[in-house]
Amino acid sequence: MSSKKYPFQKTDEEWKKILNSEEYYILREKGTEKPFSGKFNNHFESGIYVCKGCKQELYDSKSKFESNCGWPSYDGSKSGAIEFKKDISYGMIRTEILCSKCGSHQGHIFDDGPSLTGKRYCVNSLSVEFKPNKKSK
Repeated sequence: MSSKKYPFQKTDEEWKKILNSEEYYILREKGTEKPFSGKFNNHFESGIYVCKGCKQELYDSKSKFESNCGWPSYDGSKSGAIEFKKDISYGMIRTEILCSKCGSHQGHIFDDGPSLTGKRYCVNSLSVEFKPNKKSK
């Protein structure tokens, strides 16, 4: 991981206590889950997606769309919640997206989204948790 100091810090040992091995691989080692395998790929309930590592709010369900790419996709993020970093791994030039509070890898952003933003935040399901909106009575 980066040597950058984030507001939410944990040692590798501490991360391994709160994340399972797959979550650790994705969030801390910049891994990727298999396409179409994530629980949030076809999830469209109303609520907020938060970082699996630090619980910072990242994406509103209103920004989620069906991209057919195999991973949950959003056309925007909460203001200031995502950090962007050039990624030249695997012989490609991409932009990595990370949680701005803890530096956990979320996925990558692409310029092929269908909405007015033109963005597709391609996110690993294992990097987020979902908090449903509370229904009023």
